[in-house]
Amino acid sequence: MATQPRVGLFVTCLVNTIRPNIAMALAQLLEATGHRVEVPFAQTCCGQPGYNAGDWDAARALAKQTIGAFEPFDYLIAPSGSCLATIRHDYPELLKDDPEWRERAQRLAAKSWEALSYFAQQVPLEQLPRVRFPYRVTYHDSCSGLRSLGIKGQPRQLLARVEGLTLVEMAEAEVCCGFGGTFCVKYPELSEAMVERKVQNILKSGAQVLLGGDLGCLMNIAGRLARIHAPVRVYHTLEVLAGLANGPGLNG
Repeated sequence: MATQPRVGLFVTCLVNTIRPNIAMALAQLLEATGHRVEVPFAQTCCGQPGYNAGDWDAARALAKQTIGAFEPFDYLIAPSGSCLATIRHDYPELLKDDPEWRERAQRLAAKSWEALSYFAQQVPLEQLPRVRFPYRVTYHDSCSGLRSLGIKGQPRQLLARVEGLTLVEMAEAEVCCGFGGTFCVKYPELSEAMVERKVQNILKSGAQVLLGGDLGCLMNIAGRLARIHAPVRVYHTLEVLAGLANGPGLNG
């Protein structure tokens, strides 16, 4: 890149509290590809839980806070299709009755990217660091990233550059894992059946490692794998791409 883009890294609540290594991986990849990375102090939850629950006032307040925090940057980049879909699609809808904030929401949406799609579509692939990960991996397509943002081929394109990595597609890779944010709390029996089906498809694939692009899904699946003592490690794809998947996975 001719100039050094200024990127605001949207860390996400789950990454901040559960797996900061994902944010470190994203920052490392952005810096390696010529970006200036900053983490705005004022950022907080994107507002998705409130939006999904119908708490419009709380969601609008969080949307405005996020917009204000990230307006100065060339890009907002997040390691989550779920949060990014909220910023890109739901903010303009939430603020549609306020002309000033609607325009500000639309401007932010236009420069906001989910991390894997950003690297695959906006960054020359040869700029990404060469890493080695000599394992058989399978990939879970998260609902929000797949259906709201069209993320499917991008992570696979990036993983094809990783030395030693063999991608084995599981059956029903696009089927929901049962997390769904508050869905798993409201409908625990249904959620448990869905994640069990997902885990069985992972095991049948023969993969040693499960990768994905949304920590919520990965936590849900990792929890089930741990409970049945399955020998499949779980990482966010960014951790592999940055060479930071050399420690314990989400399931130990």
